[in-house]
Amino acid sequence: MTDETPHDIIIVGGGPIGIACALEAQKHGMSYLILEKGPIVNSLFNYPINMQFFSSSEKLEIGSVPFISKEAKPKRDEALEYYRRIVTSNDLNIHLFEEVEHVQKKATLFQVKTSKAAYQAKNIIVATGFYDIPNSMNVPGEELPKVTHYYKDPHFYAKQKVAVIGASNSSVDAALECYRKGADVTMIIRGSGIGERVKYWVKPDIENRIKEGSIKAFYNAEVVEITLDSISFKIGDTLHSLENDYVLALTGYKPNFEFLKRIGIQLSDDEKLHPVYNEDTMESNVENLYLAGVICGGMDTHLWFIENSRIHADLIIQDILKKI
Repeated sequence: MTDETPHDIIIVGGGPIGIACALEAQKHGMSYLILEKGPIVNSLFNYPINMQFFSSSEKLEIGSVPFISKEAKPKRDEALEYYRRIVTSNDLNIHLFEEVEHVQKKATLFQVKTSKAAYQAKNIIVATGFYDIPNSMNVPGEELPKVTHYYKDPHFYAKQKVAVIGASNSSVDAALECYRKGADVTMIIRGSGIGERVKYWVKPDIENRIKEGSIKAFYNAEVVEITLDSISFKIGDTLHSLENDYVLALTGYKPNFEFLKRIGIQLSDDEKLHPVYNEDTMESNVENLYLAGVICGGMDTHLWFIENSRIHADLIIQDILKKI
């Protein structure tokens, strides 16, 4: 199927920032389409079931729509409900479970090919986040079914020997929840301690559980191999091996850099891979192609999040209006 009528804007990604861009476009009478490869706010949907945000609810608001939560810091299910209601109550033009495969600029229009159809647009906004591609450990056994880079529900790991790789918010939350469901939890941490950016109300909890021995932790450790019934890691020159049922390799995630490069966006020539864009307008090096949200940080995925990238929607739409 080919849609012959060009949209003013096609938004790639139906997360909170993509939705915020659509609200701004709708407010100004622009024709737009959100293309999302999964459900509404796909990344948030794939968060752990019991996840609680670091930000308070008002800092997650978009489109001047109040976000009311039971606690000051909302949980995943409340955020899913909030953003879903915004999409449905505003009747946003969004196509779900339709992945963008390629974007190419021809003359003044972008040609967009998806898994289901083809479209044209005068402007493109890429708001795809970074939760799709896990950072690989590149060790033997990483491909085993017992290894996952995504953590969902602690009930699954009850009475199991679970290794949690990492010391970030996701790793700490998983370790604590699995321990409290009866798992035998071991944390394998590359650095010398729990991450400094771990939620301030959670950090003392994990440190105390480690101190009392309820959760085992190995620091300055590097995983070297995973087998069906064990996990091996090195601390200095010493090799350790533990009996193991499951591995939660919560090693972080990265944007789809190959997609960015395919559509012509330049990346910094270092390990950060920061995409090139104008901070005042969010326009990339490709004219009329904009970036919004977490993806702007490249590998520095902690630089941008919902509360400080909500403004991208207004910056982008205002720039498009000026050009019109």
